[in-house]
Amino acid sequence: MFMKVLGLLFVAILLFSSVYAQPANGTLHGKIVDVQGALVRGASVKITNASGVEKTTQSNQDGEFAFGGLATGKYSLAVEAKGFAAYGPAAVNIAAGKTVAFDVTLSITVNENVTVGGEAPINTSPDANAGAIVLNSEDLNALPDNPADLEAALQAMAGPAAGPNGGEIFIDGFSGGRLPPKDSIREIRINQNPFSSEYDRPGFGRIEILTKPGTDKWKGEIGSEFEDESVNSRNPFAPNRPSFQLRNINGNFGGPLIKKRASMFFDGEKEDIDNNALINAVILGPGLASQVFQRNLLAPLKTYEFNSRLDYQISQNDTFIARFLGSGSKTTNAGLGGFDLASRAYNSQDSDKTLRFTNTLVISPTVIDEASLQYIRRRATQTSADTSPTIRVLDAFTGGGANVGNAFNHEDRIEVQNFTTLVRGNHLVKFGGRLRRVHILDASPGNFAGTFTFSTLDQYRNAILRTAGGVPTQFTIAGGMPNAEVRRTDAGLFAQDDWRLRPNLTVSFGLRYETQTNISDHGDLAPRFSFAYSPGGKGQNKPKTVFRGGFGVFYDRFSEGLTLQTLRFNGVNQQQFVVTDAAILSQPIFTADGRVTSIPTTQSLTAFAQKQTTRIVSPNLRAPRTAQLALSVERQLPFSTTLSLTYILSRTNRLLRSRNINAPVAGVRPLPASGNIFQYESTGRFNQNQLLLNFRSTLSKKISMFGNYAFGGSRSDTDGAGTFPVNQYDLSGEYGNAQADVRHRFVLGGNIKAPLGLALSPFLTFRSGIPFNITTGTDINGDTLFTDRPSFASDLNRQCNFGTTTIPVVRPCVARTAFGNFDLQPITGQIIIPRNYGRGPQFFVANLRIAKEFAFGGKGDKKSSKAVQTSGDDRNRTGTNSPFSGGGGGKPASGGDDESPYKLEFSVQIRNILNHTNGGTPVGNLSSPLFGEPVSLASGFGFGGGRQSGGNRRLRFEVQFSF
Repeated sequence: MFMKVLGLLFVAILLFSSVYAQPANGTLHGKIVDVQGALVRGASVKITNASGVEKTTQSNQDGEFAFGGLATGKYSLAVEAKGFAAYGPAAVNIAAGKTVAFDVTLSITVNENVTVGGEAPINTSPDANAGAIVLNSEDLNALPDNPADLEAALQAMAGPAAGPNGGEIFIDGFSGGRLPPKDSIREIRINQNPFSSEYDRPGFGRIEILTKPGTDKWKGEIGSEFEDESVNSRNPFAPNRPSFQLRNINGNFGGPLIKKRASMFFDGEKEDIDNNALINAVILGPGLASQVFQRNLLAPLKTYEFNSRLDYQISQNDTFIARFLGSGSKTTNAGLGGFDLASRAYNSQDSDKTLRFTNTLVISPTVIDEASLQYIRRRATQTSADTSPTIRVLDAFTGGGANVGNAFNHEDRIEVQNFTTLVRGNHLVKFGGRLRRVHILDASPGNFAGTFTFSTLDQYRNAILRTAGGVPTQFTIAGGMPNAEVRRTDAGLFAQDDWRLRPNLTVSFGLRYETQTNISDHGDLAPRFSFAYSPGGKGQNKPKTVFRGGFGVFYDRFSEGLTLQTLRFNGVNQQQFVVTDAAILSQPIFTADGRVTSIPTTQSLTAFAQKQTTRIVSPNLRAPRTAQLALSVERQLPFSTTLSLTYILSRTNRLLRSRNINAPVAGVRPLPASGNIFQYESTGRFNQNQLLLNFRSTLSKKISMFGNYAFGGSRSDTDGAGTFPVNQYDLSGEYGNAQADVRHRFVLGGNIKAPLGLALSPFLTFRSGIPFNITTGTDINGDTLFTDRPSFASDLNRQCNFGTTTIPVVRPCVARTAFGNFDLQPITGQIIIPRNYGRGPQFFVANLRIAKEFAFGGKGDKKSSKAVQTSGDDRNRTGTNSPFSGGGGGKPASGGDDESPYKLEFSVQIRNILNHTNGGTPVGNLSSPLFGEPVSLASGFGFGGGRQSGGNRRLRFEVQFSF
């Protein structure tokens, strides 16, 4: 019944929206007034694209004009009216999926020719916040080419202000997609219009990616990339220089299919990587002696991806866009590295196909409608040759089989959107909705062979020798039906009014309603409010300072993956056992070659009346909710420099965590007939304070820079749905540093046109240490979880029994570390250390791209840098794509050597040019011989993602031919 009501409600909003009216290609509208504010009717308005193609219209009785179905790119706008000075040409940037409002004020001085200057102004439009980061094609040169590395770099730039779950990525207005090839990206926007009710997640951290359309001339590129370990520096965590090579071929082309009516664009690439996995573990060697084990194993990766796009102008006011994207990968020897030994290898393969349709209709100069549809089809498989049980010695090594079986995942997603834009006087109103549906069929015979867990290497040695203390700490095994299926639907409806109260004051009001299936919470209201005020920015005065503020409520969805876990481990579809009974754990026989026999089965455990472990969702679970407040000041400085300073306060409640609601109390379970009951619930909290500094500057025609700095802190009592507390019945001790608590973050990028025609693109990233949890590595309270934290030591000489009453193993209780002295068996009166008490090393990396371009084949062949001369307006998104812009500056961009039809570019990307070693998160298990030490390099940008198997400092060589 709920789904029927939801469907009818969404259909109603779509029908209502389609009657009225954000364009997929792009739309330009505005109002023409004189210096006194009077409307100018019948003015001739002309826009011209980079190829010289013109469109003209006239202002109506309300002084308004509009152009619809504009391909993304740079345009010049000119206005003429009898009795007024000619206006323009003024530069306007048209972006996919955006409505650009450009108001014009005409001077009555008839013979005066008004030309807008090149300095980028700031204004009070909600979309023109200077805290946003806008990367055009030139800026993208500083970023990595690989999509995984590129996403990591973008997340580093977005910063920590998106709440506990990070930022969200939208591709051409759609959510849930994979990053397209970098060569197909036209522009990237980060942190723009953070309080828009059009979006569900916090706008600080939102990443919007816009892809390239076709052009009115046939153009193309073909290129290749190459990387080899012979020119890379060695991984400092590896015992030798392992084999590594990357081979990439890529290309794109686009142009008109029907002149002034249809165009296409295609981009694709194929990459083969002779990757390697670094194993860094501690094992039992000859004579069962402990020894450090380091080895590199080849783990080849093959990938492909492509992106195609068709733009069709149905009529002057109706534009249709179709996109088809695909990607896939195949990995051999996946799952290795870190503590995982060679026997854990498995092979994986995946594919991703995406189809998108967008139709934009300009009904009138003030009414625009956009309807969009996305379908994603994903398929993934995993297979392993070793079907033996897994043997895990906590933070020492993990051996045995991969224990993944023959797994597959089939995922289908559909997303429908409709957005309407209305202009009524000084109001710009947007409303519409989004409906998403996902279906997952998943087969996961994971852990069907079982997993034995040992707390220490000594414990595992004793198990092989069959001596005292040689019983595993825990045995887990799953069985039953490996297949599980889940469906989820969520919907969101919104309305937004951007109201220009005065020329220098804009206020925005928004409201969003969200709902989803699979939880009992079926309705969440998210109000939004923001303002922008520019003192002295009235009339024709260009504002130099803008004050902004806003408040909004945002929600996160309960994911389908968590629902899948509850359906799989409901005690019927699959059985899951967690065994701690010494009578059962003493039966298996372990050998020195890492094998085990006499393994308990699910049938034998059922016969033993061993109780199952089940997963459930709390009946009171509600969608996590974040309330965010932001205040900022923006200032236009000399040298086309814009600076913004923003304070952000975020408070999240109903954050997700897991809890064993049937954990033993004094050895007795509340529900004696049941085993562990792991429950997802929304009882967590997250508090964050941030101070963000953003800047963008065009220092000269040869140097441009962009960057941001973030200072702040985050505290929480959970780090997500997989976080278990120490005490399952007392959460008061869980509040501490959040994993997102990074005090300092800094990102700097830029483009430099150097002598000899070289183009330099540096990119620097710095962050302070990331918190990590310190645990004892043992299950002290019997809840079958290894989340127990030590206490601060009060007696450094205290002795404890780490064995059993009958077989005692007595040794010192206190672990003396660089992070402090900790008691591994806390007693009453001792203070348990806070969650995420440890803090990892700082991260710093400096990357540099050096390029040299040769142009030939046309008039005036000459060497040239690829860096394009652009106006300040193009380099800073302030005053062009803005609903209430008073005019933007700059001449259309030009390359200086565009008369040459062929270009050949040679470049090298140097990652970590200073060869600085950035260690990953240290081992937090006090029982591990590697406690406090990182065992691998941090990811490429220190925030997850990226690849580091190729070495510490890496050089990638590229050649690109353009025609």
